[in-house]
Amino acid sequence: MKRWFLTLVVACSSTGLTCTAWAAEAEKAAAAPAVLPGTQPLDWQGDIASRLVDGVDRFLLGQIARTAERRQATWKPDTSSPEKYAASLEPARQRLAHILGVRDARVPFEAPELVGTTRTPALVARGKGYQAFAVRWPAFGDVHGEGLLLVPEAKPAADVIAIADASQTPEMFCGMLPGVPPESQAARRLAESGCRVLIPMIINREVSVRKLTNREFLYRPAFEMGRHLIGYEVQKVLAGVDWFTREAEGGDPRIGVIGWGEGGMLALYAAALDGRIDAVCVSGYFGPREGLWQEPLDRNVFGLLERFGDAELVAMIAPRAAVIEAAAGPTFEVPPGTGGGPGRLSTPPPEEIRREFGRIAGLTGPVRHARLELIENAGPPLARGAAALLAALAPGSRLAPPGPAPEVLRKDLALTARHARQMHEIDRHTQWLLSESPYVRAEFIKKLDTSSLDKYVQSAEPYRKFFYDEVIGRFDLERLPFNARTRRAYDNPAWTGYEVVLDVFPDVIAYGVLLVPKDLRPGERRPVVVCQHGLEGRPTDTFLNNHPAYHDFAAKLAERGFITFAPQNLYLFGDRFRTLQRKANPIKKTLFSVITPQHQQIVDWLQTLPMVDPQRIGFYGLSYGGKTAMRVPALVTDYALSICSADFNEWVWKNASTRAPYSYVWTGEYEIFEFDLGHTFNYAEMAALIAPRPFMVERGHFDGVSSDEAVAYEYAKVRHLYAARLRIADRTEIEWFVGPHTINGKGTFAFLHKHLRWPVPSR
Repeated sequence: MKRWFLTLVVACSSTGLTCTAWAAEAEKAAAAPAVLPGTQPLDWQGDIASRLVDGVDRFLLGQIARTAERRQATWKPDTSSPEKYAASLEPARQRLAHILGVRDARVPFEAPELVGTTRTPALVARGKGYQAFAVRWPAFGDVHGEGLLLVPEAKPAADVIAIADASQTPEMFCGMLPGVPPESQAARRLAESGCRVLIPMIINREVSVRKLTNREFLYRPAFEMGRHLIGYEVQKVLAGVDWFTREAEGGDPRIGVIGWGEGGMLALYAAALDGRIDAVCVSGYFGPREGLWQEPLDRNVFGLLERFGDAELVAMIAPRAAVIEAAAGPTFEVPPGTGGGPGRLSTPPPEEIRREFGRIAGLTGPVRHARLELIENAGPPLARGAAALLAALAPGSRLAPPGPAPEVLRKDLALTARHARQMHEIDRHTQWLLSESPYVRAEFIKKLDTSSLDKYVQSAEPYRKFFYDEVIGRFDLERLPFNARTRRAYDNPAWTGYEVVLDVFPDVIAYGVLLVPKDLRPGERRPVVVCQHGLEGRPTDTFLNNHPAYHDFAAKLAERGFITFAPQNLYLFGDRFRTLQRKANPIKKTLFSVITPQHQQIVDWLQTLPMVDPQRIGFYGLSYGGKTAMRVPALVTDYALSICSADFNEWVWKNASTRAPYSYVWTGEYEIFEFDLGHTFNYAEMAALIAPRPFMVERGHFDGVSSDEAVAYEYAKVRHLYAARLRIADRTEIEWFVGPHTINGKGTFAFLHKHLRWPVPSR
């Protein structure tokens, strides 16, 4: 009894409550049900957040595993003739070009330029029956292809573009420098066999830009701008095809493409896109692509597996010739924790290559390739593939045996300077796209009708659909019944906290904590604020222990009388969640493809609760939760308002700039980039999908997310839409405060009270 009394006295003293009031609070806590009415008991043990991430991982892997079957079911070309077959695949080629970023008009040119000076001639080597010249040629914009041109002494038997792996240089590929076995020096062997051979250099995998490989460094901003390093390099190859085609005007051009490793990948994509390529040889690359998420990040192609595996790409080459050489490919790894996206290159087992190759016949039907061959080569790569390519291009020709290496005529091949030029040109083009992107987005969004609120809402719907389907990525799946499981887990004098688990999709749950004020009267319906944590956060961060970024804002709102719900979001556990983005991207999905239906399920469930007003559910998120505040309420229209805290800024610039100190280009958030966002939806355009619902920005002057100038620039467009165009200036605000990356909880709280129509407490 004494111990109980002492505990009561201490509790009363520490809380400032009278013993009578304390006893009343204790009685309320005891009265709170252990399980919310209408739900099942939650009996899960362990870390539910970890369980959530693991479930999404299984879900995405299951979706990937079914991609080949889905592609097969929707692959319906016209096989009545080779001509109709090729024509019927044109939409597929257009889609492939889009996701690879092959979009910029190529620059016509008469012939490649010789690269030399008065001191260093363009003729760099001489081999058996051919000469080698350093050349460059316009590709697109201000970007050039650059490499070597091997010119035979006699009239060429065929024109070939030979592409080495990213670990090799053109000089290695033709034996001018060590690094490639003579049998694999396909470029010079084809030249010795009478072919004219163009050898473009491609960006290497060296780690030299803030712990990123050169390829990943160029990939990141290009991806945000709807381009891709793969597409840029395919454009250089196709510019060579343009030249070869013009050179043969009036004649019968025979054009082939051959490559190993990364070069094999580029050769395959180029031939699938361009019907002028008569034959292709792919070595050290072909196989199932369902493991694309494990390859280096610069190979990530948004939506690739939705329509294309390697078998589909080869099927797009029919009826032209395609030689697949199952040879050892390059090996490479970016380990976790090194700054870049983890990934590795390895050679698929022979049985997997055979299985993928076997799918081709079912895709082409009666239409056959002029030559379709799988060569299993356990020896040096390209030793047999080059011979098969030559036979397809020039029947009766035989590949010359490896002869002596060419005589190098230049002391300084200037390879470092050449690579630096190519890096600079590609980066400069992407940065130019970034500078032009506001005008592209303005043109894209111009169909919004601001003549009335009703017309505005109606005109926004096609944009909302585009945002969901083409940018975020929508799973065409019915959500499961809620199957709500709850348990009382937290008690406070002002509120009771319930853990909540809801089913969303198979293996996918929504999880969070609901704070219910204790002064709720029977039959009363109150507004809800969904309080979203940031990167590596937990629901408890928003209401326990006064976290310096959150300041218990969910609890403080509950103390003001709001019901609050703090969801567990996916961005937790480092590489475990970042690889979810890697798995989602190839199936045309993102993290928000899962987060959005999770939130829709949460809102739908909240609307069923008897104490919730379904028309007054708001969203308030910090940091990564602020990213969620821009995307989810734009799609989940049941949210009555949205507050973006510590994240709103000129988002496209932050993702694509290689100059800005705030840029994500150099950080460890390799999952952050969203394909083609730069030409569709920056934060102002996302806010336009939230309008005419209330929208607010909370910005600390010393928040390292961005600069005040960038935040103000982007928000000015939002303010103009609300105030000048829609004439609803009172529905949008920005609060600036002197502080860092944190919840301020002053102007935003007033905004919530105003727009969720809940009185400000008198105390």
